[in-house]
Amino acid sequence: MSEVNAILAISFRDLLKLLRDPARMVSTFIFPLIFIGILGGSLQSNLGVSAGYDLLAFVFTGVFAQTLFQSTAAGVISLIEDRENDFSQEIFVSPISRYSIIFGKILGESLVAFPQGAVILIFGVLIGVPITVFQLLGLLAVGLVICLFGGAFGILMLSSMSSQRTANQIFPFIIFPQFFTAGVFTPVKVLPLYLEILSRISPMRYAVDMLRNAFYAGQPDYAKVTLDSLTLNTGVMGLMFAAFLIVGTALFVRNERNR
Repeated sequence: MSEVNAILAISFRDLLKLLRDPARMVSTFIFPLIFIGILGGSLQSNLGVSAGYDLLAFVFTGVFAQTLFQSTAAGVISLIEDRENDFSQEIFVSPISRYSIIFGKILGESLVAFPQGAVILIFGVLIGVPITVFQLLGLLAVGLVICLFGGAFGILMLSSMSSQRTANQIFPFIIFPQFFTAGVFTPVKVLPLYLEILSRISPMRYAVDMLRNAFYAGQPDYAKVTLDSLTLNTGVMGLMFAAFLIVGTALFVRNERNR
């Protein structure tokens, strides 16, 4: 029970930080809505007929998955802030598993990301993206998986960074290219070999594709918009999650001990 209590306490702390920062809440909602409303609407108006499927829904699903993945991964940057403020050292001296501490952080940032996902869902309905109850349940279930996956990815990326300034400079360089190699905005079914390789090693690709597996399940457009099967995406994400969490936690704990 002490491990569970620690996970809940750490995760609730991150949620409280969001609720006490209205400016942060507003800023996190703006860009996803711009991407869906402007980019999705523009693509649908200009390329929707030639694409053969609804590009607005395509961009909606891509941005939904990308936002949850990026928000959770980026939120883990606060571990660097905690390290600089010596807060993480106070946590790590407690008799709690290091993995519980890291998982509590990932869970907390997942709770922070979910309000963004809720706003995106509401906006999608308002602009005409058809969402059934079955699709909604699929989006919520897969969305939670994506949050945990993004958090594990963030732990790995940030575990060896020395300062929050370094993390803020490097993290966008790692995340932004994945917007395009993962097919968030545009289809990536046909790519040159070098881009196909980059796409295959992009963690965000599997998160976006898994969400589309769930959203388009049983629909005629399923084969047009998805890249791989749900089984493959689940397997790859499961292996990546375990590797990211184990290696990232080990590196982060080692850096804490060396301070």
